[in-house]
Amino acid sequence: MRGRPALAVSTLACVAALVALPGALAGPAADPGIGPGSILLGATAPLSGASTDAAAVAVGARAYFAHVNARGGVAGRRIEYTIADDAGDPAQALDATRGLVEEEGVFAIVSAAGTEQGLAARGYLNSAKVPQLFTVSGAATWGRDRRTFPWSIGFQPSSQTEGWIYGRYVARVLRNAKVAVLHQDDVQGSDLLRGLRRGLAGSGARVVAVQPFEPTASTVQPEVARLRAAGAGVLAIFATPSSAARAYAALRRLRWKPQVVVNGPATPSAGAPPGGAISLAFLKDTSDPQWRDDPGMRLYRSILRRYARGANVRDVQHVHGMAVAYETALLFGRLGAMPTRAKLMARVRSITSAGNPFLLPGVAVRTSRTDGFPIQQGRLQRFTKGRWVPFGGLWSEG
Repeated sequence: MRGRPALAVSTLACVAALVALPGALAGPAADPGIGPGSILLGATAPLSGASTDAAAVAVGARAYFAHVNARGGVAGRRIEYTIADDAGDPAQALDATRGLVEEEGVFAIVSAAGTEQGLAARGYLNSAKVPQLFTVSGAATWGRDRRTFPWSIGFQPSSQTEGWIYGRYVARVLRNAKVAVLHQDDVQGSDLLRGLRRGLAGSGARVVAVQPFEPTASTVQPEVARLRAAGAGVLAIFATPSSAARAYAALRRLRWKPQVVVNGPATPSAGAPPGGAISLAFLKDTSDPQWRDDPGMRLYRSILRRYARGANVRDVQHVHGMAVAYETALLFGRLGAMPTRAKLMARVRSITSAGNPFLLPGVAVRTSRTDGFPIQQGRLQRFTKGRWVPFGGLWSEG
């Protein structure tokens, strides 16, 4: 298909708690992607390339949809979920998105991976009035610019809110700390830095050095060395999992032991962070013993074993994907026998969901016409004895 990356296709659907309703045959006025017994959704993700770790969210979503499909689907329809490879490249993401819409005929794009990739496709999808749901990105623009891009929305806490929480924590606990920041030179990295500065405002703690780096960089050791020379006692790492792992390796080589703060999406890193590192979580962590017998985590492990054989059960990004798929299926369950894209977006702008089994207790999913940020809460966690251990209560800006 026009040299587009190969598609990995899987068939999936609905929330187990929903009662399957009989679906009417799709009439001639049905939106694309709606069939007599199916709804076709799509996503782009880096199934190949240097950052394949980000594809785990789509894998988790696909597995959950398969689980609920086996229980009757949503309103009598199965959800077919097609994942197109974008190799982590924004230009390929746009091309793959066009292919999903124009050639595959998807009803909506759900849980596509990456800030820059999502932004590359956003203008096209809004022009075509195709829903772009729950993009895997914390960039503030997904909620802030809802009026300009009404067909697009994120899911996780915004990076600015996340950065603000880190800033407030450092201001309260480390007080007069000198903070160095290593961040990806992209929208999400800039948002995290902006939020951090706001959180530190008015305190004795301050940012003394900032080093951006290209997301495709094979090493960040020169940047880490320059930050060390600034005399900082706190290092904030705002990166993808693979880049965070490179930063940890640089710290070990340089024998630098600052207090590390790392953004939540980077925690599934292939490399272990330094002991005592701080991060933010909104999802249940499968490696945390407190969730061993939790019904949501038991369900998660069962689904992943059955529908994503070989997938790393400890990768919290799979949990992210299931959390998104859960909310997506709930939305479709409320659209009735004849879903339309316009009805879907109306529901997206009025979500009240407090029972997602994959989110931390107390973390709710809520939106309104004036609030485009589905999740605005999180809990701090500390890396201790090889695992992340949550502490304190929920944080929320505002």
